[in-house]
Amino acid sequence: MSDIFEGYERQYCELSSNLSRKCTAALSLDGEKKKQKISEVKAGLEDAEALIRKMDLEARNLQPNVKAALLAKLREYKSDLNNLKTEVKRIGSGNLNAAARDELLEAGMTDALMASGDQRSRLMMATERLNHSSDRIKDSRRTMLETEELGVSILQDLHQQRQSLLHAHNTLHGVDDNIGKSKRVLTAISRRMNRNKWMISGIIAVLVVAIILILYFKLK
Repeated sequence: MSDIFEGYERQYCELSSNLSRKCTAALSLDGEKKKQKISEVKAGLEDAEALIRKMDLEARNLQPNVKAALLAKLREYKSDLNNLKTEVKRIGSGNLNAAARDELLEAGMTDALMASGDQRSRLMMATERLNHSSDRIKDSRRTMLETEELGVSILQDLHQQRQSLLHAHNTLHGVDDNIGKSKRVLTAISRRMNRNKWMISGIIAVLVVAIILILYFKLK
């Protein structure tokens, strides 16, 4: 059911119950007080009609299965409202004798009690539905907050992982630099070893030639 319709329904039930009590109270009044009470009831009836029109428009915009149930309920509300209008006309006619007024007062009190009980049960049902809707909204809000907290936690984890990857990248970059430096040092050492090897080979060759020459001249 639409939350908007339930809100209108709750207002109507409260207003209808209040109007029934005012009609019953008007039966025991006379003169200006009675006229004032009747004027208040008529103003309330206009407000009740406006609420019924709003409920009707809201119900016709809903799904067919929901709309049918709500329109049936609206027919009951319209019937109650027509009964109130009839009661107001009877009270405001001003040509009732004492017996008729007592009878109307008794009937009005009975109708008011019955209407009040009916309206009270409808009001309780509407309030219960509103409470259920409020609970569903609270559950949805709690789920949304939990999802938001989970999302924040995931973002924090991703941020930490990104920092770890950046740190690992920087470390690997430093290792690459060190490897490059080590390679250059090893290359320089290898070149120096090759140069020394050639120098030693040359010295050995010179020594061999010198020894050969010395032996040659001694033996000659």
